[in-house]
Amino acid sequence: MRRTFLLAAFLGLGSAQAALPTFEGQIIYQVMPDRFFDGNPGNNAGVDRANLRAWHGGDLAGLQAKLPYIQNLGATAVWLTPIYRQQAANSFDTAAYHGYWPADFRDVDPHFGTLADFDTFVKATHGAGLKLVLDQVVNHYGYEAPAVKANPEWFTPPASCEASTSKDVDCPLAGLPDLDQNRPDVREALFGHAAFWRARGVDAFRYDAIKHVPSPFLKELLARDRQAGTWTLGEWYDADTGTVADWQKAGFDSLFLFSLQAAMKASLMGGQSLSRVASVLERGAELPRPGEVALFLDNHDVPRFAQGSLFEDEGQARTRYALRALMTLRGVPVIYQGTEIAMRGGPDPDNRRDMRFEASWTPAERAVFEVARGAVAARKASPALSRGTQTLLTVPETHQDNLLLLTREKDGQRVLAAWHGGKTRQTYSLKLSTLGLKTGAQAVSPSLFAGQNAKLSVSGGYLHLSLDGRDAAAFALK
Repeated sequence: MRRTFLLAAFLGLGSAQAALPTFEGQIIYQVMPDRFFDGNPGNNAGVDRANLRAWHGGDLAGLQAKLPYIQNLGATAVWLTPIYRQQAANSFDTAAYHGYWPADFRDVDPHFGTLADFDTFVKATHGAGLKLVLDQVVNHYGYEAPAVKANPEWFTPPASCEASTSKDVDCPLAGLPDLDQNRPDVREALFGHAAFWRARGVDAFRYDAIKHVPSPFLKELLARDRQAGTWTLGEWYDADTGTVADWQKAGFDSLFLFSLQAAMKASLMGGQSLSRVASVLERGAELPRPGEVALFLDNHDVPRFAQGSLFEDEGQARTRYALRALMTLRGVPVIYQGTEIAMRGGPDPDNRRDMRFEASWTPAERAVFEVARGAVAARKASPALSRGTQTLLTVPETHQDNLLLLTREKDGQRVLAAWHGGKTRQTYSLKLSTLGLKTGAQAVSPSLFAGQNAKLSVSGGYLHLSLDGRDAAAFALK
């Protein structure tokens, strides 16, 4: 009875409402530990850095050593892809370096360190003022995990897959041994895994491949997380606004908004109309908790954002544009390691190259980093950009391909964000009434983003903007 009440309350079905965990205002830095930094050469068994499908030696000690770097960028939380003990054998000539082929959900893989190393890392992370998001696998075991042969009853039998009308849930993902969450022992084990890591100080969970996990199980898992105050982020590959909204209503605090990522890649990197982005943002009112939605340019499952241009310098320039644009949006920005220097890379495993740090950067990469750091700093300094409401303005049709305008507002502070997709610098004079914007006269004002030649003024009922080509700016409105 108590569980039923809690589930109803936490999913918004009862009269009582629990306090919702929140990451609004946070900026997450995503790390794949094996590809980040090697802090302990003593755990480098099987390392072959010339092979993108092998272990590369990154570990918890290395990640801990680089916490100052993450702080310098300005991120406030770190998301680790899984650090579980993995299957020892390779599958498809690939090692389990990525962490998604687990063998023991309550231990750290020796390539990353030990449970004691993890505890030390958690303490250091919190000591640095950072929250910790840990990847959780709830759909499967690794292909060669001993449990697959030792406990075959834990897994969905082939007959269930064949008879199913929900193939995504009842059939193996990429052939991985599919856990049967309808079994009480499997459910309780998975609940216990979450409790195990939560007890070690983890602040939030990113749940992998939720599209392939039964909804009733997920909802009970999320109710437990919410009761414990753990923030939850779900990965439903290719999720649009409607999918994100549905799962926020069902108990997830956040999902990745893949449709926005695709639109930003097409518009900002690919040079297509900004109306593609606007069409996604127009659906924002569907979201129960728009401030929690995860926003990203790329991750370990998609080609690098900078790879969208054949030319490295153009990829870097448009990544600078996109990083600034990302920091103007309502939600929780997630920066994948290396995006802050416009690292390149195609599909898996090329999008998982080793992270490089300051000593090996080119001047162009350093310039991208400085733009990223400046945009993050401006967002953190502005309550409106960090946690404000968002309103998409109505841009005249003649400018919709190359201009996107929105306002962010909180506690009486207002910021105007302006994205400019044109190739060259341009000045716009737009009637306030046409935009649906009410604001008083304002002298020429610079962008909130450091080192940017962008200006705004308001006079005679018009908004005047002067913007560089392919860049995004943010202005305080008086």
